[in-house]
Amino acid sequence: MAELLTLLELPIWHGFAVFVRVAAITSMLPGFGEQTVSSRVKLGLAFAFTLIVSPAIQSVAIPASFGDLSLFILTEILAGLALGIGIRLFILALQTAGTIAAHATSLSQVFGGAGVDPMPAMGYVLIIGGIALAVMTGLHVKAAELIILSYDVMPMGRITDGSVLSEWGVAQVARAFTLAFTLAAPFVILSVLYNFALGAINKAMPQLMVAFVGAPVITAGGLFVLLVSAPLILSVWVNAMDVFLANPFGPVP
Repeated sequence: MAELLTLLELPIWHGFAVFVRVAAITSMLPGFGEQTVSSRVKLGLAFAFTLIVSPAIQSVAIPASFGDLSLFILTEILAGLALGIGIRLFILALQTAGTIAAHATSLSQVFGGAGVDPMPAMGYVLIIGGIALAVMTGLHVKAAELIILSYDVMPMGRITDGSVLSEWGVAQVARAFTLAFTLAAPFVILSVLYNFALGAINKAMPQLMVAFVGAPVITAGGLFVLLVSAPLILSVWVNAMDVFLANPFGPVP
């Protein structure tokens, strides 16, 4: 029994070392890390990713003291959370785009509490569609490749320089907001044209209640634009996330 434990000591340590980072990333993955997914399912997914990733990662020595072990675990958790938050920002970008679109088309109060996080119905529909599309296009495979790639840039047990990590994080936040405004552009353009036309009609016919006449128009127009542009919006979004998953530390386009 003692010999068996000696043989299993290094494999168990290696699996644990990989699991710490993998669990942090999995908790943030779209679809896999949602609040509606139970903790047991998330734990099972983390174990599954660990079994896939572990053979491709070079093992490190077991820390000699409890302090070194604690620092190692903290380092791996921070590395996993950094990557996970970078991926999660794409979901926030989609949610922000839906919120902008809903406010631009006067649909921000329709079914605002449909999801776990309060958001307009447009944002909820886009997020559900985006998660489904991401999973259908092989998100689990791309996530495994990302985890393996992360060990080349953020080696196991080494603390990443704070200035580098903060600069990278600011760039990811800027990309998320840029992507959100880009995805919501059709609805913003529709809103500008609607308000311009409404102002011209009100100037020509002051006695007409243009707000009551125009409200159904902007609502129907917003739903029509959502129907037409949703496939393009989701395809642009999933392509942007694929670029990040393929090279998360590359230059921001």
